[in-house]
Amino acid sequence: MPELRRDPITHRWAIIATERAMRPKDFKFDHARPPKGRACPFCPGHEQLTPPAITTVPVGRGPHGADWQVRVVPNKFPALRIEGETEKRPEGVYDRMNGIGAHEVIIESPDHDFKLHQLPRDHLVAALETYRDRMKDLQGDARLKFSLLFRNHGEAAGASIAHGHAQLIALPVVPAQSQELLDGAKRYWDFHERNVFDDIIRQEVEDGRRLIYDNGDFVLVAPYASRFPFEVWIVPRAHGTRFETTSRRTLDKLAEVLTLGLDRLDRGLGDPPYNFIIQSAPYGLDDVPWYRWHVVIMPTLTRVAGFEWGTGFYINPTAPEEAAEFLRSVRG
Repeated sequence: MPELRRDPITHRWAIIATERAMRPKDFKFDHARPPKGRACPFCPGHEQLTPPAITTVPVGRGPHGADWQVRVVPNKFPALRIEGETEKRPEGVYDRMNGIGAHEVIIESPDHDFKLHQLPRDHLVAALETYRDRMKDLQGDARLKFSLLFRNHGEAAGASIAHGHAQLIALPVVPAQSQELLDGAKRYWDFHERNVFDDIIRQEVEDGRRLIYDNGDFVLVAPYASRFPFEVWIVPRAHGTRFETTSRRTLDKLAEVLTLGLDRLDRGLGDPPYNFIIQSAPYGLDDVPWYRWHVVIMPTLTRVAGFEWGTGFYINPTAPEEAAEFLRSVRG
């Protein structure tokens, strides 16, 4: 029988549609990345096709002819502009402001065909440090309230350029969905006097059915009320409200779990498109006891349609227990 499951933080509902149960082999998706153009703007030797770099992680000239390991550039077609003032103002019953913010592209490797989880460990840590440092740098702008680091892998997940990259968008407001996550964590703390992420880790480790991997510093789990098939979370054991405060040692441990999780999704499902998101707290919310940054990875295996948009309920045809069991079984 199908089950309705409620997320303990946001109170969003998911329908685990057991009567539609789908196994890994049942999902059909386009494996291809967006087609490679004649001149990829993210490849070495084509740096002039992007705006000047904000920062780079240098490296001795390697096999791809690049003198950089990680490169950060402004998005050539930004969703928001860094120049100007917000000038929030009413328009009748409505509110409006100028489209002020930041939109950056983080190219994690000069290799056109790289996959994030196949980078050498020290290279992946350098990419994670770049994520952290760019988020930290933008917090110094008093106009900005929140930043989101995300990565779209595959055309079905929203990637428009084949060369792998992450994006960072900083906003002058806190998005409603992020506020919902914060409010839910605070509500749980106020009622239980415990951090909800500690309780999730404790239960998932004790239960074991949805636990995929635990390296002592991070747990990789399929969330109880998974919205999407094979959705996974990476949650740190150590408390930290914002990703921007993480140490290199923490990022090294994160790199281990991230590599394992993406590798098992890649080999188990056949290189699925996915969205990778770092859920950090807004700027200024530096050390509250009730929230914890974490990573969400959502393979794009099903479509969000009218029912989901109309209700906020998600229909997931693969129970998280089955997804976790399958991902535990994938071996190198």
